[in-house]
Amino acid sequence: MWNVQKIQPIGNSSGVKEACGVFGIYERSGIQVANDIFFGLCALQHRGQEACGIAISDTEGTRDNMTFYKNLGLVTEVFDHRRLDTLSGNLGIGHVRYSTTGDNTRENAQPLVLNYIKGTMALAHNGNLLNVDELRQELAHDGAIFHTTTDSELIAYLIARARVKTKSIETAVALTAEKLKGGYALLIKSPRKLIAMRDPLGLKPLCLGKRGNAWLVASESCAFEAVGAQFVRDIKPGEILTITSDEIRSDTSCCRQTHAKCVFEYIYFARLDSMIDGVHVYDARIRAGELLAKDSPADADIVAGVPDSGLAAARGYAKAASLPFEMIFYKNSYVGRTFIKPNQEDRSAGVRMKLSVLKPVVSGKRIVLVDDSIVRGTTISGLIRMLKEAGAKEVHVRISAPPFLFPCYYGTDVPSNNQLIASSHSTEEIRAMIGADSLAYMKLEHLSQMSGQTDLCMACFNGTYPV
Repeated sequence: MWNVQKIQPIGNSSGVKEACGVFGIYERSGIQVANDIFFGLCALQHRGQEACGIAISDTEGTRDNMTFYKNLGLVTEVFDHRRLDTLSGNLGIGHVRYSTTGDNTRENAQPLVLNYIKGTMALAHNGNLLNVDELRQELAHDGAIFHTTTDSELIAYLIARARVKTKSIETAVALTAEKLKGGYALLIKSPRKLIAMRDPLGLKPLCLGKRGNAWLVASESCAFEAVGAQFVRDIKPGEILTITSDEIRSDTSCCRQTHAKCVFEYIYFARLDSMIDGVHVYDARIRAGELLAKDSPADADIVAGVPDSGLAAARGYAKAASLPFEMIFYKNSYVGRTFIKPNQEDRSAGVRMKLSVLKPVVSGKRIVLVDDSIVRGTTISGLIRMLKEAGAKEVHVRISAPPFLFPCYYGTDVPSNNQLIASSHSTEEIRAMIGADSLAYMKLEHLSQMSGQTDLCMACFNGTYPV
């Protein structure tokens, strides 16, 4: 029987649904990787701005030589040269996090590090599981006594339990993968192996890169550019990659024919210079604007976008509508994204802190304002008010996504329908509530054309959940 007393989690967490960023590197030449992970996490900072962490080991050292550090704050706030110098080794993983519910504490940061019978393991997780209760019951049935409330800890416990009974960490990961339901991208680091796993539906992105003798894995390809690495390929939905000192092994036993990739990656989450499943995010957002202009034209003088994820769609709209594209906001780059703030009060205060209006550009103008989504309506209403206070004659809002009608259970920061303005109000009601002169959304049937993908999860728009 599995002896849970031999497994000691370092840190504990409260019930959160994470949608974060992960980065890992195995430098086979023995070169130190702490700085690489730091720069990789900086490139993924847009995916989470509340906490971060790094776990590293030396593959030539002892079995339990892992060092790690995690804390609240941006990557540049948590790590400096002195802190990075304490993280020694050529194999490591990192994580950036934002919380959706629960307390934002240091203990909630990742990677999660476990000491257990067979050694030490670190885990970084992006996503959300749907069968948490089932997994807890399974562990309890085996006599496990533990105090864990997060998906990440459950996954780590399952892997550790399986590892006690198997010959390798990758076998333990594969056995665990068969039990998981939901959307996830995982990096697991043992003292001498880096393992990457993506959910069988492909809900969460994960890709492989290379630089010299180093192999890298990240949530987005933009992280490879930050460390001088080359994008190799997307990790297949359901694939488990094991990177060792002399080979890369691919296990596709969990792969399926049917996928459901998150459309919101193309609309909002991913960075503009990333490529997700073979599609450039920039191209997808340009197409979104073009489609929007053809379906929902407006009598206007200029087109502008809400920084940052609305800008490319606004360019596409302006091009298709033969209107000038203008920058009408100055963005304070040192303030986080309002959508991923943990509570409504912080989101509201963040709007004016983050953006200010360029009054000479908007005064007396009829403006098409393009944004990527309306979730709660807080951000866009504040921006419209600011534009009209600055002298804008009209503000016509165009959204490069359909109405957000249903909650996401795979890690996006929308836990319930009562936070979704479109689930209880018509388009005309929303237009009046946000103070726009007109409002139009992307049509649902255009999402595949916009993203270049046909196997999409669009549950937040149509209520059809793949799991």
